[in-house]
Amino acid sequence: MRISFFIALPLLCFGCATTNKAMVKSNILNGSWVPVQQEIGGKVLPGAAFEKQKLIISDSTYTLSAESVDKGIVNYADNKMDIFGREGVNAGKHFTAIYKLENEQLIICYNLLGDSYPAAFETKGKAMYFLCTFKKE
Repeated sequence: MRISFFIALPLLCFGCATTNKAMVKSNILNGSWVPVQQEIGGKVLPGAAFEKQKLIISDSTYTLSAESVDKGIVNYADNKMDIFGREGVNAGKHFTAIYKLENEQLIICYNLLGDSYPAAFETKGKAMYFLCTFKKE
């Protein structure tokens, strides 16, 4: 009886430790993000255009507060995003994007047509490309 207890104890501890690590690990994009720079079609937008905006990412959902509130699903892998609007003015829309984390900033380049992923973090000559640089709030 004692031998089985001493064999089971390390297995139980190992199993709990693995579960705790998995639960603690979270998506590095999770959190509240505020824009620090935006441009569309190669034109930089003034700060007043986005000073009250906020993006909240929680695993596979997002909430964007701007002139109104949009909510939806975001899927990401290999620095690409698929964004599906579920509530708000973008309900029913699908946007594609690329993203990167650099110097504690989240940079996202959106293709508002949603027909392909942007090849670079650039909007010049692309009227439907939107580039936003966020910092964590």
